Amino acid sequence: MEKIASFTINHLNLLPGIYVSRKDNVAGNVITTFDLRVTRPNYEPVINTAEIHTIEHLAATFLRNHSEYGDKTVYFGPMGCRTGFYLILAGDYESKDIVSLMKDMFAFISSYEGEVPGASARDCGNYLDMNLPMARFVAKRYLTEVLENIGEDRLVYPD
Repeated sequence: MEKIASFTINHLNLLPGIYVSRKDNVAGNVITTFDLRVTRPNYEPVINTAEIHTIEHLAATFLRNHSEYGDKTVYFGPMGCRTGFYLILAGDYESKDIVSLMKDMFAFISSYEGEVPGASARDCGNYLDMNLPMARFVAKRYLTEVLENIGEDRLVYPD
């Protein structure tokens, strides 16, 4: 069986950033999958489930309500390895195209106060597994340490 493309990325050289993971053609339309790498794989601790779950709820809400990207958002969710997230947008994009969107989204998450959208037994299958203070911490760290001064080395997968 052939190894899928995402398993061919050298995770030992992968830094937190925004990467185009893949582009697919679906019924004549391009969709772009982004790898939003929040922690450095195999070097830093992974994001705890409560934080990653909270970020997922806040980011999905932010994206689906965004004036420009709301109707282009196909999916936002955590990676199984818990080092980041996948964002799938309808359209043909490069990493640099969504830097501003990611800055706005992670600023929103890092300063969010109040009830987490969808954090109820009626709306979520694991609503008790949420940690807003730590989600805000993770989002602020990614915003200030990665997104605010992101360079080309964090926008294109390393060799």
